[in-house]
Amino acid sequence: MMANSISLHVVTPERQLLQETVDSLQLPGLKGYLGILPGHAPLITELGYGELSYQKGKELRHLTVMGGYAEVLADRVTVLAEVAERAEEIDVDRARAARERAENLLSKTGDPDVDWDAATLALRRSLIRLQTATKGGAVAAADEHHHAP
Repeated sequence: MMANSISLHVVTPERQLLQETVDSLQLPGLKGYLGILPGHAPLITELGYGELSYQKGKELRHLTVMGGYAEVLADRVTVLAEVAERAEEIDVDRARAARERAENLLSKTGDPDVDWDAATLALRRSLIRLQTATKGGAVAAADEHHHAP
């Protein structure tokens, strides 16, 4: 008999971020997103930078995942992420400031003091955080705060 749920574990070097039973999930592989349903064929994959989303009943939840590995078994997915955070944990103002710093650095074409790889990575990370935060409701709340009459 095939299970109709998956045990999802998300761990970073600092903490266990998540341990839940979910209906399905999508995670960022290096070459695109992988959709995982109960009974999925076993695999181990390297993770890219992006958004891990999972369905639990009618609720769709979101996390950022930045690097690491995932082990997929028929009834369990274990994500060992270098960095991961829940949408509602993202500091939107901090992510916006990081995006602006990275964009400013990247606008200095020809400057030998700019670490292009680090600036590009910082921009990518900030954009992923902002995209994920919008799905967790953090941005809507932050925008209301900033635009209050």
